[in-house]
Amino acid sequence: MSQTLLEMAKDLVTEQIRMGRVQAEDMQSLLRTTYDTLLRLQQYEMARDTAASPERPGADPSAIWKRSIAKHAVTCLECGNTFKQLSRRHLRIHDLDAKSYRAKYGIPRTQPLSARAATARRRELAMQIRPWEQAPSVRKASKKTAKKRG
Repeated sequence: MSQTLLEMAKDLVTEQIRMGRVQAEDMQSLLRTTYDTLLRLQQYEMARDTAASPERPGADPSAIWKRSIAKHAVTCLECGNTFKQLSRRHLRIHDLDAKSYRAKYGIPRTQPLSARAATARRRELAMQIRPWEQAPSVRKASKKTAKKRG
């Protein structure tokens, strides 16, 4: 079972029980059906992504990695498990780091090893927080300009 899907199913069923919509004795069957539904949705998404970018016979074989990064999950090309992102900890299981994983599968170094939705959310948060404006060099430069004006 994919760990990410199992956690999602567990969270959904737990919330249904908490809201009083499901009896605790029905939990096991609901958990199974929820997991099966999530698994089918994931397979549908992976198939759709594959159909959207079909490989040509003469295409670069390293293009396989493109299919492993879907909207809500990234599939490890080593073991086939799905995650929201490929962590350093998981890659260590395969005796790899992000750099060697990218090199092995021909993934560009600028490509995040996370689901597209997770990457978009991180980008959105960065635009809200704007950490580059809080960097010491920026603060130092703004103090200098304030002193010149004052």
